[in-house]
Amino acid sequence: MEHYDDVAVFIGLDVGKSEHHAVALTRDGKKLYDKPLPNTEAKIISVLDQLAEHGPALLVVDQPATIGALPVAVAQAHGVLVGYLPGLTMRRVADLHPGEAKTDARDAFIIAETARTMPSTLRSIKVADEQIAELSMLCGFDDDLAAQITQVSNRVRGLLTQIHPTLERVLGPRLDHPAILDVLQRYPSPGELRRAGQKRVAARLLKRAPRKGGAWAQEIFDALDQQTVTVTGTNAASIVLPRLAKQLSELRQQRTDIASEVEKIVEAHPLHPVLTSMPGVGVRTAARLLTEIVGKHFPTAGHLASYAGLAPVTRRSGTSIRGEHPSKRGNKVLKRAMFLSAFAALRDPESRAYYDRKIAQGKRHNQALIALARRRCDVLHAMIRTGSLYQPRTQSETALAA
Repeated sequence: MEHYDDVAVFIGLDVGKSEHHAVALTRDGKKLYDKPLPNTEAKIISVLDQLAEHGPALLVVDQPATIGALPVAVAQAHGVLVGYLPGLTMRRVADLHPGEAKTDARDAFIIAETARTMPSTLRSIKVADEQIAELSMLCGFDDDLAAQITQVSNRVRGLLTQIHPTLERVLGPRLDHPAILDVLQRYPSPGELRRAGQKRVAARLLKRAPRKGGAWAQEIFDALDQQTVTVTGTNAASIVLPRLAKQLSELRQQRTDIASEVEKIVEAHPLHPVLTSMPGVGVRTAARLLTEIVGKHFPTAGHLASYAGLAPVTRRSGTSIRGEHPSKRGNKVLKRAMFLSAFAALRDPESRAYYDRKIAQGKRHNQALIALARRRCDVLHAMIRTGSLYQPRTQSETALAA
C-alpha cells in the first residue's frame, strides 16, 4: 500500500452493528489497544486521537461498506490511511494463527497483525466518490426488488398451477407484462374470467397490450375451456391473487423508478460513454461496472478477470488430473454483470463469431459465454485504462478471427 513505510500504528477493526472491536499494534508488534469500540463518531475520533500520539496510523477493516462505513469515513476525514482486508484472505490468514476460537478480539488482532506483517494482502480504500456511493446503494435496492419480484411471481404461478394448471401456462410466463397483472387484479379466478367474457377481457388487455391483447384473450379462454371442475381452494386463491398481482405491479414500478435514478447517475459519470460503447453494456451493467471496478487498482486485465472470477483455474496432479475449470471465487456481482453482458453481446458480429468458435471447439453454452466474458475483460481493462471508446474490428478481421 502507498505510504505504508510511514505507518507507526496498525489498527485492526472487526466491525459490528453496535460496536466494533479494535486492536492496535506498533510496528514491532507491541499491543497499544485491545477493546470494544462503540460505533459512534465521537468514540472513533477519541481512539484515533489517542493512537495518533504514537505516530501515523493505518486503519484496516474487513468490511469497508455497510456496517463498516462509519469508521472508514471518520478515519478518512481525519487523514488516517485506510485499508481493506478481503474476507477470503482473512480466512486464509486466520488458519495460520493458533487456536480455533472465533471471537471479535481474535479477528481484530489477526487483521492488525496481517496489516503489520503482510501489507501486500491489503487493498486501498480511497475516499468514496459520491456518484459511486449512490450507485452502490441504488443497485443494492434494485437487487432486493428483483429478488422480491421473483418471489412474488413464483407465488402467483404456484397458486395458478394449484387451481388451474392450463391457465397458468398462459398467464405465468407473461407476469412481467402490466396487462396480465391488470387482468389478474380485476378477474383473479377462472369463474370471474368466464363471467366477464372474452370480449371484455380482450378490451381490458388491449388497453395495455394493443398488439397482443386480442391473441392473449383467445389463449386465456381456450385454456379455460380445458378445465370444467373447480379445485378446492379456488375461492381463497381469488382473494390472494389480486393482492399478489398488485404487489408485483408495484414492485415492478419501483424498479422502473430506481432504474431512472440509476440512469441519471450513470450518464453523469465520466466513464459512461466509454462503458456503454461496448456491445452488451446497458445502463444497469454500466452501473455495476462502476460500483465494482472504479476505485480499485488492476495492474493487468488478468487481475481484473481474476477479481471477477472469470479466470480459469488449472488443476493438474501428475498424469491423473488435468484440465481447467471455472473459478468459484471472485466478485460474484461483477461476474454476473460480465456474464449477462456477454450474453447480450451475442448480437454483435465479433462477439458472436468468438462464441461460435468456442461452441465449435466443444464448449457448452455457459462455458462459451464465460470464455467470451473473460475475453471482454481484456477489452474493458484497456478501455478504462486509456479512456477510449470500444473499437469493433472490421468485417474482414472478424471473419479471419472466426
